[in-house]
Amino acid sequence: MPAGAGKVCGRKGNMEYHIIGFVAGFILDLLFGDPYWLPHPIRWIGNNIDRLDKKLLTEELTGEQKRRRGKILVALILTETVIPVAVILLGAYFIHPVLGCVIESIMTYQMLATKCLKVESMKVYQALQKEGLEAARKAVSMIVGRDTQELSAEGVTKAAVETVAENTSDGSIAPMLYLAMGGPILGFLYKAVNTMDSMVGYKNDRYMDFGRAAAKLDDVVNYLPARISARLMIFSCHFLGKAYDAKEAKRIYLRDRYNHASPNSAHTESVCAGALGLQLAGDASYFGKIVKKKTIGDKKREIEPEDIKRANRLLYGTALLCEGASIGVLIMVMLLV
Repeated sequence: MPAGAGKVCGRKGNMEYHIIGFVAGFILDLLFGDPYWLPHPIRWIGNNIDRLDKKLLTEELTGEQKRRRGKILVALILTETVIPVAVILLGAYFIHPVLGCVIESIMTYQMLATKCLKVESMKVYQALQKEGLEAARKAVSMIVGRDTQELSAEGVTKAAVETVAENTSDGSIAPMLYLAMGGPILGFLYKAVNTMDSMVGYKNDRYMDFGRAAAKLDDVVNYLPARISARLMIFSCHFLGKAYDAKEAKRIYLRDRYNHASPNSAHTESVCAGALGLQLAGDASYFGKIVKKKTIGDKKREIEPEDIKRANRLLYGTALLCEGASIGVLIMVMLLV
């Protein structure tokens, strides 16, 4: 909860502004997504990570030295991210609660990626439908970390569905939960951790040691959100129509939620696979090397481009359910203070 507004409107008023900012940010994300022309703080965080990566990680370091410097990277990025956000947000609330609420709304909007995930994955769908396989490979390469040059149309579609399913937690539900609990300060902290993991959390020769601290911290901050996201996804299947099987979503989730090297990534992916009757995951190529992976779900039918649309409807249903539940909890907290 933003602290600066307490002098003006008290704890209950402070919470009211937090709720308004939380709701407004969610609506702004659904309406506008992430326009390319608009400067985005995640790019700023990414640029900082890239700068420190080049400065801290050198070839002559031992594994232990790389691990120590990886911890320094984490500490510096979190400090460089949280302090400016706290100064801007709390300063705005100190000046006037309405200004603080406006700033909180904008910051909340910037931390959510529900529409952006839909827009980028639908570019893959459009390419498959109208532009051909090469265009689809290029489109999916923008949202996945695997090699895409040799993917078939089925492989491209599966990669897009998997990305939407996995990032339902990372891009939408997890930041939403942290924003609800601690406003943009906690939301930005979460996104900084998540961005570090996406940039240096690879198990390759360069980042195996250096990126370990970022990857482990990402596992910690996503532990509860991944599981909450999965359960919200299962529940949302009841309201999304005949294309979604809530019973199978739960069965596959309970069976396959740990079929991934990450302790968190397979939770929402397994729900999506079960809900749509698909088999996801399996072996994939990264940096020219085949990585063996377990499959997730049962192959009840062949995957098709329409499944990208279905995965996005599941994303939106889950996001709306989480937003509503979060607002309900915040209102109860406000009434109790």
